Amino acid sequence: MYRVISRSDHHHGEIDDSIVLAYEVRQRGRFRASSKTGMDVGVFLPRGDVLQDGDCLFTECGKVFLVEAQEEEIVTASAKDWLTFSKACYHMGNRHVPMEIGELWLRFQPDHVLEEMVELFGLECNHHQAMFNPESGAYHGSGHSHGHSHGEHNHSHGEHSH
Repeated sequence: MYRVISRSDHHHGEIDDSIVLAYEVRQRGRFRASSKTGMDVGVFLPRGDVLQDGDCLFTECGKVFLVEAQEEEIVTASAKDWLTFSKACYHMGNRHVPMEIGELWLRFQPDHVLEEMVELFGLECNHHQAMFNPESGAYHGSGHSHGHSHGEHNHSHGEHSH
């Protein structure tokens, strides 16, 4: 098994093989997969980062694998104007769901509640097969620390140094 220990969003040398991965797998730091030519690959990366289509994975022994996003069932919601689109994006953003955004369209994993919500804003939803490359946001998963605490600010009230 080839052990992947690092990644990069570019590589100027040879690519040995490719690994086609669905979004659900690209979110994980540790997983096992087969390359296009059948090589057994174990990925051991820090949690939190999502592998993107076109990323390069580097093994302990120097092999380089290209990440390819797998086509999967996806919903693309299209708007006819920017105000409608902006409102839909705002409300989708409040749901903290993975979302890919283009010009007057947004793409997300099938969810009838989300589809109904964007349709209420006037967007048209279409189910189809496509690569899913959502925006990488400030939040990398439900267990991730967001770098701030609520309540404690380490202020010493009433104590002044002179």
